[in-house]
Amino acid sequence: MQAFVSNWTRPYAVRCPDRPYQMTDFDLLTTVLSALVWRRKNGSIRMITDDTGAQYYRSLGLTDLWDGGIFTYLNDIPSTIDPCTFWAAGKLYALAATPAPCVMLDTDFIVWHSLSEHWHRPLAVIHREALNPAIYPAPSAFVLAPSYHFPTNWNWHEPACNTALTYFGNDTLRKTYVGQAMDFMQAARGRDGLIYMVFAEQRLLAMCAQACGVPIHAFSTEQDLFQGNQRDFTHIWGFKQAMQEQPVLHELFCQKCAARIRKDFPIYANICQTIPQLQPYFQQYSDL
Repeated sequence: MQAFVSNWTRPYAVRCPDRPYQMTDFDLLTTVLSALVWRRKNGSIRMITDDTGAQYYRSLGLTDLWDGGIFTYLNDIPSTIDPCTFWAAGKLYALAATPAPCVMLDTDFIVWHSLSEHWHRPLAVIHREALNPAIYPAPSAFVLAPSYHFPTNWNWHEPACNTALTYFGNDTLRKTYVGQAMDFMQAARGRDGLIYMVFAEQRLLAMCAQACGVPIHAFSTEQDLFQGNQRDFTHIWGFKQAMQEQPVLHELFCQKCAARIRKDFPIYANICQTIPQLQPYFQQYSDL
């Protein structure tokens, strides 16, 4: 199955205007593992980014990591999309450039086993999310252009869809979803980087699917993912803050990733050893 990951670097440029683009070591390691394991277990994968992202991966020697190639479609994201509010908009614009059937995958998400039994479905997401009003508020919470109106056939009681891993088997739904998301992002006048982004990315997908009559399959549940009750998926999103605050956890996680890459993908271990950020973890492992 064709998958894509994405990396829009403009949010980083806005946050860190005086620094060249760079990823953390744990993000780099999971990016490598995510792509390599997907290729081994599920098919082809491509990276959709912008010129800055493409140049960054070239500088690290990682251009062959994505067998489907690196594409710079995200250069074309309109300047009217606020990168602070819609910091994950790159995913949606990448999806707009990728026809179904396809898998939209986050770079910090690893799929350890084949998902081929699910490719007959019209839509599958990693899990659903309850509508916590602090994260998914009522429509009245949004400040929008006067000309914009929410579709009247949306069901505001539909649990949201976490899109860290999303399979689109229905191209009509894919087009409807990205079209509605882009309309919403263009109409947004508020600047809350939580509620606006998760609405465009996650809640809107659930409502579009319901309005299109498309059933939603969930690969897992929040409880199983975060309590360690499964071995099919690894998502480090909720663990990043802990790693940033606790050096021991940070070090242990990176060592484990390096060990896994060396064991399962030795050719890429040699490549990672040439990346200054990652070299210490591979050197430590080789010396054990």
